[in-house]
Amino acid sequence: MLTVLAGLGVRAVLDGDLAKYAGDALYTVLICALVAVVAPGARPAVVAGTGLAVSWAVELLQLTGVPADLARHSTVARLVLGSTFNAPDLLWYAVGAGCAWAAAARWHRVRRWPDSCEGCPSGHS
Repeated sequence: MLTVLAGLGVRAVLDGDLAKYAGDALYTVLICALVAVVAPGARPAVVAGTGLAVSWAVELLQLTGVPADLARHSTVARLVLGSTFNAPDLLWYAVGAGCAWAAAARWHRVRRWPDSCEGCPSGHS
């Protein structure tokens, strides 16, 4: 939900390439969040890698023209699959996956340590 709100906020505040590429990164963050919901025990690298792979697969699928055909008939298809291949999107999906990995790794570390924090990396008990 936060990712969707962030995406809408970016579109409301920014425009042009900055808004587009921020949206690309957030698209991958959303996919990573869905992966984490479906596979809650997955390691952060698996969550981020899966999100990146799905994002890249969707972008590469655009080379076939199938998403463009579907987008002409469905707003949902246009929002989910896009319509036109754009190579820089691949980089921005990686940025989003990196951000998702960092967030998932942080969450994974926080969840792993007991309330007393005995033995945690911060060194306090």
